[in-house]
Amino acid sequence: MKKNFTCWVYIILLTASCNFQPKKEQINMEYQNKLLSAKQHYPFKQWRANFNEGLTQYTEENCNRIQRVFDDLIDSLIAAGETAAEEQKVQLFKNAILKTNGLNDEIEGLIETGEREDLCDLTDQITIACGLNPGKYGEGEGLASEWREW
Repeated sequence: MKKNFTCWVYIILLTASCNFQPKKEQINMEYQNKLLSAKQHYPFKQWRANFNEGLTQYTEENCNRIQRVFDDLIDSLIAAGETAAEEQKVQLFKNAILKTNGLNDEIEGLIETGEREDLCDLTDQITIACGLNPGKYGEGEGLASEWREW
């Protein structure tokens, strides 16, 4: 009888541990999914299409380079985690915007009016996804406006 009871306890514990996912991991997955879903707002596919309309600055390579900046931002925010300090998250945005400034300096005409709006909107989407309020930064215009030169 004692042997059967021990087996049942073992089976119950094993089954419970297989289905157990700590709440922190669930939160982290939700946070990661929010950030990854911000990629739906990427304008870079349209930018690539503009190359065929005569806007030669939107080569595949140039679009990949600027997209990589935002991919890296999202990856860095995921790695930092949802509970990272606001200052740490803001620093990640600053790094991304400064890299974007550098690309804009290097590639003539990369960020014009429409592209500026695209990138500001995208930055706001990522800001919201990581739990920050874009209206708190750049005099209400969002984090991109803190450092952008475009």
